[in-house]
Amino acid sequence: MKYNITEVAELQPDYLGFIFYEKSPRNFEDTIPELPKDIKKVGVFVDEKIEVIVAKIDTYKLDAIQLHGHESPEICRLLKSTKKEIIKVFSIKDEFDFSVLSNYKDVCDYFLFDTKGKLPGGNGYTFNWDVLKDYPFTKPYFLSGGIGLNEIEKIKTFKESPASKYCYALDVNSKFEIEPGLKDIELLENFKSQLFT
Repeated sequence: MKYNITEVAELQPDYLGFIFYEKSPRNFEDTIPELPKDIKKVGVFVDEKIEVIVAKIDTYKLDAIQLHGHESPEICRLLKSTKKEIIKVFSIKDEFDFSVLSNYKDVCDYFLFDTKGKLPGGNGYTFNWDVLKDYPFTKPYFLSGGIGLNEIEKIKTFKESPASKYCYALDVNSKFEIEPGLKDIELLENFKSQLFT
Protein backbone atom coordinates (compact mmCIF):
# COMPACT_ATOMS: atom_id res chain seq x y z
CA MET A 1 0.00 0.00 0.00
CA LYS A 2 1.20 3.48 -0.86
CA TYR A 3 1.22 6.33 1.65
CA ASN A 4 2.18 10.01 1.48
CA ILE A 5 2.32 10.69 5.22
CA THR A 6 5.15 13.23 5.03
CA GLU A 7 3.28 15.33 2.44
CA VAL A 8 0.11 15.27 4.55
CA ALA A 9 2.14 16.26 7.62
CA GLU A 10 3.41 19.34 5.74
CA LEU A 11 -0.18 20.65 5.82
CA GLN A 12 0.20 20.77 9.62
CA PRO A 13 -2.85 18.84 10.81
CA ASP A 14 -3.28 18.62 14.58
CA TYR A 15 -3.76 14.85 14.35
CA LEU A 16 -2.75 12.12 11.89
CA GLY A 17 -4.61 8.82 12.07
CA PHE A 18 -3.20 5.34 11.49
CA ILE A 19 -5.73 2.54 11.20
CA PHE A 20 -4.85 -0.72 12.95
CA TYR A 21 -7.81 -2.83 11.88
CA GLU A 22 -7.09 -5.85 9.70
CA LYS A 23 -10.43 -5.73 7.89
CA SER A 24 -9.86 -2.14 6.75
CA PRO A 25 -8.38 -1.43 3.29
CA ARG A 26 -6.33 1.23 5.11
CA ASN A 27 -4.86 -1.18 7.69
CA PHE A 28 -1.44 0.23 8.56
CA GLU A 29 1.55 -2.12 8.73
CA ASP A 30 4.29 0.26 7.65
CA THR A 31 6.71 2.57 9.43
CA ILE A 32 5.62 6.06 10.46
CA PRO A 33 8.17 8.61 9.23
CA GLU A 34 9.54 11.27 11.56
CA LEU A 35 6.75 13.81 12.11
CA PRO A 36 6.74 17.31 13.64
CA LYS A 37 6.30 17.10 17.41
CA ASP A 38 3.08 19.12 17.35
CA ILE A 39 1.26 16.54 15.19
CA LYS A 40 -0.39 13.90 17.34
CA LYS A 41 -0.25 10.33 16.05
CA VAL A 42 -3.58 8.59 16.50
CA GLY A 43 -4.00 4.83 16.47
CA VAL A 44 -7.47 3.78 15.28
CA PHE A 45 -8.74 0.47 16.69
CA VAL A 46 -11.95 -1.56 16.42
CA ASP A 47 -12.77 -3.89 19.34
CA GLU A 48 -9.07 -4.71 19.75
CA LYS A 49 -7.50 -6.45 22.75
CA ILE A 50 -5.97 -4.02 25.24
CA GLU A 51 -2.56 -5.70 25.08
CA VAL A 52 -2.49 -5.26 21.29
CA ILE A 53 -3.36 -1.56 21.64
CA VAL A 54 -0.67 -1.07 24.27
CA ALA A 55 1.87 -2.81 22.01
CA LYS A 56 0.97 -0.50 19.09
CA ILE A 57 1.29 2.54 21.37
CA ASP A 58 4.78 1.42 22.23
CA THR A 59 5.83 0.45 18.69
CA TYR A 60 4.49 3.55 16.95
CA LYS A 61 4.83 6.06 19.83
CA LEU A 62 1.15 6.94 19.53
CA ASP A 63 -0.23 10.05 21.24
CA ALA A 64 -3.92 9.20 21.04
CA ILE A 65 -6.20 6.18 20.79
CA GLN A 66 -9.38 6.28 18.68
CA LEU A 67 -11.81 3.51 19.59
CA HIS A 68 -14.14 2.75 16.72
CA GLY A 69 -15.92 -0.37 17.95
CA HIS A 70 -18.16 -1.38 20.85
CA GLU A 71 -15.57 -0.66 23.54
CA SER A 72 -17.06 -0.39 27.02
CA PRO A 73 -16.47 2.45 29.47
CA GLU A 74 -14.31 0.00 31.44
CA ILE A 75 -12.04 -0.58 28.43
CA CYS A 76 -11.69 3.20 28.04
CA ARG A 77 -10.91 3.49 31.75
CA LEU A 78 -8.17 0.88 31.49
CA LEU A 79 -6.68 2.58 28.43
CA LYS A 80 -6.63 5.94 30.25
CA SER A 81 -3.79 4.49 32.31
CA THR A 82 -1.59 4.71 29.17
CA LYS A 83 -1.73 8.53 29.61
CA LYS A 84 -2.73 8.85 25.95
CA GLU A 85 -5.71 10.83 24.68
CA ILE A 86 -8.77 8.61 24.37
CA ILE A 87 -11.21 9.38 21.55
CA LYS A 88 -14.37 7.26 21.63
CA VAL A 89 -16.40 7.03 18.43
CA PHE A 90 -20.20 6.95 18.26
CA SER A 91 -22.15 6.55 15.03
CA ILE A 92 -25.14 8.73 14.20
CA LYS A 93 -27.64 8.80 11.35
CA ASP A 94 -30.83 10.84 11.78
CA GLU A 95 -31.15 10.60 15.56
CA PHE A 96 -29.07 9.65 18.58
CA ASP A 97 -29.66 8.84 22.24
CA PHE A 98 -27.03 11.00 23.94
CA SER A 99 -27.64 9.29 27.29
CA VAL A 100 -25.39 6.42 26.10
CA LEU A 101 -22.46 8.83 26.42
CA SER A 102 -22.95 9.38 30.15
CA ASN A 103 -20.78 6.47 31.29
CA TYR A 104 -18.00 7.50 28.90
CA LYS A 105 -17.70 11.16 29.93
CA ASP A 106 -15.07 10.60 32.60
CA VAL A 107 -13.03 7.95 30.78
CA CYS A 108 -12.54 9.68 27.40
CA ASP A 109 -10.89 12.93 26.40
CA TYR A 110 -13.04 13.39 23.33
CA PHE A 111 -16.04 11.89 21.59
CA LEU A 112 -16.05 11.48 17.81
CA PHE A 113 -19.35 11.51 15.95
CA ASP A 114 -19.32 9.56 12.71
CA THR A 115 -21.94 8.40 10.22
CA LYS A 116 -23.76 5.18 11.04
CA GLY A 117 -23.25 2.74 8.16
CA LYS A 118 -22.28 -0.80 7.22
CA LEU A 119 -18.63 -0.25 8.14
CA PRO A 120 -17.00 0.98 11.36
CA GLY A 121 -15.92 4.24 9.70
CA GLY A 122 -15.17 5.06 6.08
CA ASN A 123 -18.78 5.05 4.86
CA GLY A 124 -18.19 8.26 2.91
CA TYR A 125 -21.30 10.28 3.70
CA THR A 126 -22.35 12.76 6.36
CA PHE A 127 -24.98 12.31 9.05
CA ASN A 128 -27.61 14.89 10.03
CA TRP A 129 -25.56 17.43 12.00
CA ASP A 130 -28.77 19.02 13.34
CA VAL A 131 -28.84 16.10 15.80
CA LEU A 132 -25.93 17.76 17.61
CA LYS A 133 -28.03 20.73 18.70
CA ASP A 134 -29.28 18.37 21.44
CA TYR A 135 -25.77 17.47 22.60
CA PRO A 136 -26.09 17.77 26.39
CA PHE A 137 -22.46 17.71 27.51
CA THR A 138 -19.41 19.98 27.56
CA LYS A 139 -17.03 17.20 26.48
CA PRO A 140 -15.34 18.37 23.24
CA TYR A 141 -15.98 16.26 20.18
CA PHE A 142 -14.61 15.55 16.71
CA LEU A 143 -17.02 15.85 13.77
CA SER A 144 -16.51 13.09 11.23
CA GLY A 145 -18.24 11.13 8.49
CA GLY A 146 -17.92 11.80 4.77
CA ILE A 147 -16.60 15.34 5.08
CA GLY A 148 -15.20 16.65 1.79
CA LEU A 149 -14.94 19.80 -0.33
CA ASN A 150 -18.70 19.77 -0.96
CA GLU A 151 -19.29 20.26 2.77
CA ILE A 152 -17.36 23.56 3.07
CA GLU A 153 -20.45 25.79 3.20
CA LYS A 154 -22.25 23.33 5.43
CA ILE A 155 -19.28 23.39 7.85
CA LYS A 156 -19.18 27.20 7.87
CA THR A 157 -22.91 27.31 8.64
CA PHE A 158 -22.51 24.66 11.33
CA LYS A 159 -19.67 26.64 12.94
CA GLU A 160 -22.07 29.56 13.38
CA SER A 161 -24.68 27.40 15.10
CA PRO A 162 -24.99 26.63 18.84
CA ALA A 163 -24.60 22.91 17.99
CA SER A 164 -20.94 23.49 17.16
CA LYS A 165 -20.06 24.98 20.57
CA TYR A 166 -18.12 21.89 21.69
CA CYS A 167 -16.89 20.84 18.23
CA TYR A 168 -13.15 20.56 18.74
CA ALA A 169 -11.93 19.12 15.43
CA LEU A 170 -12.93 17.93 11.96
CA ASP A 171 -11.91 14.41 11.02
CA VAL A 172 -11.50 13.90 7.26
CA ASN A 173 -10.46 10.83 5.34
CA SER A 174 -12.18 8.99 2.49
CA LYS A 175 -13.24 12.07 0.47
CA PHE A 176 -9.56 13.05 0.16
CA GLU A 177 -8.16 9.73 -1.03
CA ILE A 178 -6.73 8.73 -4.38
CA GLU A 179 -6.84 5.15 -3.08
CA PRO A 180 -7.06 3.74 0.47
CA GLY A 181 -4.21 5.24 2.50
CA LEU A 182 -3.02 7.63 -0.23
CA LYS A 183 -4.27 11.19 0.19
CA ASP A 184 -4.90 13.80 -2.51
CA ILE A 185 -2.68 16.64 -1.26
CA GLU A 186 -4.13 19.22 -3.65
CA LEU A 187 -7.67 18.48 -2.43
CA LEU A 188 -6.56 18.73 1.20
CA GLU A 189 -4.81 22.05 0.54
CA ASN A 190 -7.93 23.34 -1.19
CA PHE A 191 -10.12 22.23 1.72
CA LYS A 192 -7.86 23.84 4.31
CA SER A 193 -7.57 27.14 2.42
CA GLN A 194 -11.34 27.40 1.82
CA LEU A 195 -12.17 26.53 5.40
CA PHE A 196 -9.87 29.10 6.95
CA THR A 197 -10.51 32.08 4.67
